Amino acid sequence: MATEKMALAKAINESLRTALDADPKVLIMGEDVGKLGGVFRVTDGLQKDFGEERVIDTPLAESGIVGTAIGLALRGYRPVVEIQFDGFVFPAYDQIVTQLAKMHARALGKIKLPVVIRIPYGGGIGAVEHHSESPEALFAHVAGLKVVSPSNAGDAYWMMQQAIQSDDPVIFFEPKRRYWDKAEVNKDAIPGPLHKARVAREGSDLTLVAYGPMVKVCLEAAAAAQEEGKSIEVLDLRSMSPIDFDSIQASVERTRRLVVVHEAPVFLGTGAEIAARITERCFYHLEAPVLRVGGYHAPYPPARLEDEYLPGLDRVLDAVDRSLAY
Repeated sequence: MATEKMALAKAINESLRTALDADPKVLIMGEDVGKLGGVFRVTDGLQKDFGEERVIDTPLAESGIVGTAIGLALRGYRPVVEIQFDGFVFPAYDQIVTQLAKMHARALGKIKLPVVIRIPYGGGIGAVEHHSESPEALFAHVAGLKVVSPSNAGDAYWMMQQAIQSDDPVIFFEPKRRYWDKAEVNKDAIPGPLHKARVAREGSDLTLVAYGPMVKVCLEAAAAAQEEGKSIEVLDLRSMSPIDFDSIQASVERTRRLVVVHEAPVFLGTGAEIAARITERCFYHLEAPVLRVGGYHAPYPPARLEDEYLPGLDRVLDAVDRSLAY
């Protein structure tokens, strides 16, 4: 069994290498993805091994990058686009929302748009403005886009494979502060369907739902709560569109309490949709209101204040205590 411990960034690099090797129609495009290997070195060594026609350094023009990827996809290629930082995606938002997301439906299903857009997202690295945002809800709201985020290296490897193989456009959010976290990667065993949630820790008293960078925080919260005799289940959502409501419902019917955690602002976030749906589905099972923990409805702060802005262990445990107090 080809199991190896590696960092999340390395797992994505290995996954991209595997995809490039397996399918000559797979291309990688983006700012500095070639010779430099990307600002986080996620594409390190790929241009050297596959050439400048497969791993393409683009101009600093996100709208042009995504527009070119759409044209390539229409001609049978499977482009993987890197947006260098989360806050840089907005010049390409028009192409993504009005073209990429809609062309399949516009053509009555006759054309496919197998484009993957990689976006390093979230805070925790002490970066300047536009480098620490969590805009996933803006994409999950758009019909025609799939939106996913791995929380660990094993998922990162396989979810990238599945995203590239998908005929639908996939927005692939990479939790940049977890790039250097290591985990086991089994290259022989797919962990599950791309949009299926995963039970990261079993528990019986309350369910914590998270994705991407917050899964680790929730696992730490569950471990801390266990010391006080509380049994917390942690569900790694993995996909924000579609959302695996069935897995959340199954967990909540067991634990009867739910707290949703994400870095993005709570206001109109992914947690709001989950709270609404689970309240509809599990009304007679719930012992407490569904609570949400997330960022504040304010622009992302300067680096010296981000620890106050980001949901941490204390805020998650406070929500757990409030839910269990009902």
